[in-house]
Amino acid sequence: MLFKKRGTFTEDDARKVIEIVSERAGVREIIIMAEHVTEEAKRRLWDYVRGVQLMADMTGEDRSVRIEILEGYVSDKVKGLNVEEL
Repeated sequence: MLFKKRGTFTEDDARKVIEIVSERAGVREIIIMAEHVTEEAKRRLWDYVRGVQLMADMTGEDRSVRIEILEGYVSDKVKGLNVEEL
């Protein structure tokens, strides 16, 4: 899933993204496109990935989530969920 935000992607934005992704089964990749991403938001996203992997290991599931963080230019032509509208 692609999430984009003009401006700074904060820890609160990361929480919103994690809530949405947690509700949907089968999400294997989260892409964040923002002009700037705070260290706290990165840490929150990486902790979520590690948590998913840990739970999968404990339950024997074959599940993982990959995070891609793209900082810089945010294109209007790319289709994704706008974090500001969530």
